[in-house]
Amino acid sequence: MTKIFAHRGSRGTHPENTLAAFQEAVRVHSDGIELDVHVSKDGELVVIHDETVDRTTNGSGLIQDLTVEEIQALDAGSWFHKSFTGEKIPTLEEVFQLLKELNFEGELNIELKTDQIEYAGIVEKCVALQEKMQPNFAIIYSSFNPRSIIHMKQLRPNQEIAFLYESVEMANFVFEEVKFEAVHPDYRLLKEAFKIHSQYPKRVWTVNQEEEMNHCFELHVEAIFTDYPQKALELRGEIKE
Repeated sequence: MTKIFAHRGSRGTHPENTLAAFQEAVRVHSDGIELDVHVSKDGELVVIHDETVDRTTNGSGLIQDLTVEEIQALDAGSWFHKSFTGEKIPTLEEVFQLLKELNFEGELNIELKTDQIEYAGIVEKCVALQEKMQPNFAIIYSSFNPRSIIHMKQLRPNQEIAFLYESVEMANFVFEEVKFEAVHPDYRLLKEAFKIHSQYPKRVWTVNQEEEMNHCFELHVEAIFTDYPQKALELRGEIKE
């Protein structure tokens, strides 16, 4: 059965990559949750998609140029809807803590956002936090930057890593140093993914339309990343085995 991963939390119904979005993902019983990680000026792991705070807060500037205190002083909710005013950009540790408190037992996909800015020490920081928090849920690391997940595998040989790609050129990258456990292709490359990576489980992004969801269910892909996890779960529930 295809798993449903809540993309940046329940991004279609809540402000992305906030505790409110992750709480909603757990409430609807998502099989997995996906989030994005950057590093602040003072070395904290913060959960946000873009390299800047401009799109999803009332502030501006690069994550790497702002301290975690400055980042968390921003409003990360009202841009989505006034009912979410005051939502903040969480640290990865805060997300871990929330998921532990909610007894989340699914899979957490942490995307290392190093394709534009290669944050020094981001992999080591994730490893240290994981060892500190000892989460009771599974963790998968993915990235568009092969170097980041290769480094993760070198530090934690038993850690699951996944190769994230959005072009055929990227899909053909050859991993010589380590082996990955799954691929995360753009939905538009699904046909190519079955050719190039036929032997690997496929978690496909970003799947929001019912027709696309059903297509993935029919192909029995490992998982889909969707902005609407509740809709996807309901649709999956209608399938007759």
